[in-house]
Amino acid sequence: MTNLITSRVALIRQPGPRLADGLVTHIERQAVDVDLAHQQWQSCVAAMTSAGWTTIEVAAADECADAVFIEDTAVIFGSRAVIARPGATSRRAETPDVQAALVDLGYAVTAIEAPGTLDGGDVLKVGSTMYIGLGGRTNTEGIAQAAAAFAPDGVEVATVPTTKVLHLKSAITALPDGRIIGYPPVVDDPSLFESFVAMPEESGAHVVDLGDGQLLMAASAPQSIAKVRTLGFEPVVVDICEFEKLEGCVTCLSIRLRNVPTAPNSETSPAGAARSGPAD
Repeated sequence: MTNLITSRVALIRQPGPRLADGLVTHIERQAVDVDLAHQQWQSCVAAMTSAGWTTIEVAAADECADAVFIEDTAVIFGSRAVIARPGATSRRAETPDVQAALVDLGYAVTAIEAPGTLDGGDVLKVGSTMYIGLGGRTNTEGIAQAAAAFAPDGVEVATVPTTKVLHLKSAITALPDGRIIGYPPVVDDPSLFESFVAMPEESGAHVVDLGDGQLLMAASAPQSIAKVRTLGFEPVVVDICEFEKLEGCVTCLSIRLRNVPTAPNSETSPAGAARSGPAD
């Protein structure tokens, strides 16, 4: 059995020079300020490191406009990593360097194969349940392959129709206590979730559990930030407006590794005294 170190480690990737050419599907295209995006990305990284996270920067993929949205390239559970096969063909070159980083950290790696497609942004983990969005980027074959890969770990996969937004985690995420939060106009069927908390803004439905009750949130959701405080959590607020122009959110700018396998060739020193979050 693989030993795991409870950790706060995040894989990140800098925005590339072609960021402004990133794909847009459900919103109108707007001009992107690439320099400002770099500053906002650095602020997100700083917020994570201030919360006790160790960040590992994956090699740049400058030819891929959307490469900064690194969460879409892999799905992690326990000591297993499934490398995505993005639904957009232009994004498939983003995965090899992410796979190499995960191998270096000791993960057992498998990959989605054709005709399956899977984007990491379509996967929401809550305990041992993995909600996977079936939509424009992830298909039924991709979901079936992911379910088979994670079945030995006791993961139960629930397919969630996702037709109103780019990814499932564009519509919903989860609080540390496992409650699902979402913006109802873009959630296909809120009744699929046993405990659903409606948020007043679309970007307010996107949170990253930083640990110790802290939630990374976008500055574009002031009402949701206030609501999260009433729910007993402390928002850590970042401005990501340039990434929101490309349907990005706080979740997709990192891959959170809450349990890292012990690997002899790993040079990473995960932050200690961290709690493994129930949702990601």
